[in-house]
Amino acid sequence: FVFLFLAALYESWAIPFSILLGLPLGIFGALLATRLSGFDNNIYTQIGIIMIMGLAAKNAILIVEFAKKRHEEDGLPLAEAAVEGAKTRLRPILMTSFAFIFGVLPLVLSEGVGAASRKALGTAVFGGMITATCLGIFFIPMLYVLVQGGADRLFKQKRRKAIAVIAENQEQNSPAKPEDKNEK
Repeated sequence: FVFLFLAALYESWAIPFSILLGLPLGIFGALLATRLSGFDNNIYTQIGIIMIMGLAAKNAILIVEFAKKRHEEDGLPLAEAAVEGAKTRLRPILMTSFAFIFGVLPLVLSEGVGAASRKALGTAVFGGMITATCLGIFFIPMLYVLVQGGADRLFKQKRRKAIAVIAENQEQNSPAKPEDKNEK
């Protein structure tokens, strides 16, 4: 469902893959932090993982959207546009991510009645967001270059084949040229 929204947003079937392929980074961080803290994978951890998926996707969308704009509108090469997108969007990504990370810190450090549920949720979100932010800054531009570059190559090959088939059909369907009697 999210893939279809992203495909409509970017008017491309390829670009959403670069966003969605970055989500396992956050999930890995959430599961690692949960495991290291000694919690099990309960409903609170799973709710935290869903939150991480949304926040990691938000960071990836910020990078990919700017890189796509720089590549298509400004004509930058794909790799340069991806690096430019990551550099330009680094500060907003870090600001929002660390504000969220410090916002869930009270959940991680909670005490008292019901603290186990708050700690499970907070630990998953805390670890997942740190991992998604720190690793996503490097992996998302790389995924964008790989996915968009592969899609460009694939569509160029299909376009060349289609043009060759059209040219061949036009050649076969064109009427034979009448011979010029003056040349004899």
